[in-house]
Amino acid sequence: MLALVATFVLACLVFLSKPCAREMRLFLSTLCQELALALLGFLAGLRLLGGVGAGAAAETTMPLMPSFKRKRAAAVEEGGGGGGGGGGGEEAGGEPSVLDLPELAIECILARLPPSELRNMAGVCRSMRERCRGDHLWERHMSEKWGGVLGHAAREEWRTYLASAADTGGAAASCSLAGGGRHRRWLAALSCVCPVVSWMRPRADGGSGGKSAGPVLDDSIMSWYLSMESGKFWFPAQVYNREHGHVGFMMSCYDAELSYDFHSDTFRARYPPHGRRTVVLEDGVHWDRVRAPPVDTHAHDLHASDCLHELRPGDNIEIQWRRNKEFPYGWWYGVVGHLESCDGSEHFCRCHLSDTVVLEFNQYTPGSRWRQALVNRKDHREEGNEGDGFYGGIRKLRSKDEISKWRQLWPTDILE
Repeated sequence: MLALVATFVLACLVFLSKPCAREMRLFLSTLCQELALALLGFLAGLRLLGGVGAGAAAETTMPLMPSFKRKRAAAVEEGGGGGGGGGGGEEAGGEPSVLDLPELAIECILARLPPSELRNMAGVCRSMRERCRGDHLWERHMSEKWGGVLGHAAREEWRTYLASAADTGGAAASCSLAGGGRHRRWLAALSCVCPVVSWMRPRADGGSGGKSAGPVLDDSIMSWYLSMESGKFWFPAQVYNREHGHVGFMMSCYDAELSYDFHSDTFRARYPPHGRRTVVLEDGVHWDRVRAPPVDTHAHDLHASDCLHELRPGDNIEIQWRRNKEFPYGWWYGVVGHLESCDGSEHFCRCHLSDTVVLEFNQYTPGSRWRQALVNRKDHREEGNEGDGFYGGIRKLRSKDEISKWRQLWPTDILE
């Protein structure tokens, strides 16, 4: 201790006699820290020499942070040790804890909590954190809120996001290892002199005593839900009538990356660049304009049509269309129409036997070049030109919900 003080005085004399170089400042900073640690150790020794009685009294008057652990077992042991004390031993052991309830009762309580309360319960203690992070509790919340906008592509993107975050987090942890160890040394030394400092140690060590600043990234459903809620995770989905219902995209659905905005309960869409256009951003996308991709076909790939042989007049369909070869496909709504040679009679119609399928887009005015398209039923590939665009794969709409959604998006005015 005296040697450190003498060294400190000598260093101060050198500091006053010479210009303050960067190395000298670093040396003095390290020396001051070591001197302070030695002083704290000295004071801790004096505190221990104060007597067992004083130490016990200090521990009684300055208890550690109360925990959320089971107390009933300890109370029973104390009651049994008293010998013939009756049933008063359990009451003297402390107040009952939620964890004293049966397992089934705890699970029923947690199952009825909304996501925000379930997250708060996970910050109470280690035992509750393990219970509240169970996938069986979060599957229902995930399905109810995000099930309509998340598809297979979003799950694959989430796995990629986790792997990227793990690599980044590992590098950051290795860089901050030395600083974190020094901080824990200081708290350990201070806790020897002042027990109240020990309350801060679980937080500094990353323990369960405090609530984390953000969602912990792992492969649990809770982590995925909270990452979606925070808006930090961009996931692939499709947007109806992109770019605020621009007239050039009416009755279409395009691929985009979306991020949730908790404050407005809407999404932010990021459309990929194509041609000479850069990335297009759109804010305020409402829930009713977002859907999970119905097929796993990439936006630049031709969808394999497997329904051409069964298409009949009146069927509702979606067809891929793009302006030119550089653009991604979008899904456009249409219906199967009748051939010119057919009078449209239900009893005499033979359009389903023809190799040519008529597709009608009735959102456009009659006579418009976008009103009708013809495709080959037996050998359908991408068809079109630079003037009218290119038609790709076709999927038949079999769900009443899908058909109803398109009808809800029908424009008020006929398009030119």
